[in-house]
Amino acid sequence: MVMFCAFREAPKILRLHGRGRVVEPADAEFASLKSHFPEFAGTRAIIVVAVQRVAESCGFGVPLLRYEGEREQLQAWARSKGPQGLENYRAEKNRASLDRLPGVGG
Repeated sequence: MVMFCAFREAPKILRLHGRGRVVEPADAEFASLKSHFPEFAGTRAIIVVAVQRVAESCGFGVPLLRYEGEREQLQAWARSKGPQGLENYRAEKNRASLDRLPGVGG
């Protein structure tokens, strides 16, 4: 399930239920999917979801928040590592998820 919340304007919660799959940079499909997104240093994967159910609710309990901008730290960190550094980092840190399932690139 993926959930989206409106933090300003009309309150709303949208839930997308379905099955997701990971498409990594080494996969043939990655190049065509990547064209739909902005470029980010250190991108590791695209998650494709086959949505089977869409549900919405009022969102009256969602607080009002104001977007102030993007944080720069992740992009700067990824650029400083470079492609090989990111590959090494992922090999060391992302082999398994917290629940010990195979991780991205694992």
